Amino acid sequence: MQPDDELCLCFHVTRRKLENYLRTHRLRRASQLSECFGAGTGCGWCRPFLHRLFERDLERRGEPLDSSLRYVTSRPSADLPATDQGPSIDAIDRDEYARRRAAHVRAGKGTPPPGAAPLPDDTAENVGEGSGE
Repeated sequence: MQPDDELCLCFHVTRRKLENYLRTHRLRRASQLSECFGAGTGCGWCRPFLHRLFERDLERRGEPLDSSLRYVTSRPSADLPATDQGPSIDAIDRDEYARRRAAHVRAGKGTPPPGAAPLPDDTAENVGEGSGE
């Protein structure tokens, strides 16, 4: 993902906004990123990526990551691109990110709020669903 790509597609929050927020606010918990334009409070898809940004910020600041703060995901490995240290936002482009979020939402794992980025309709599983658009 590039800096100006939206990381939180529900509230249109870019990676750049989140990284700047982390730099200027010195957060103690990843959940505090929700104060940055509501990031992570919609469908839930971006939460593992928000946690990874938070962990990177702690590393940048030279602060230890308490093991109780490390993000644990129950999602199958096929859902998220991952590294040994958690989900990778560097290993995915915005179109693939949006496609995987759509699969997350369609699987009933989250519900985007009104005004969220629309789900892409580019997979064979959507044929005949009648999205009404």
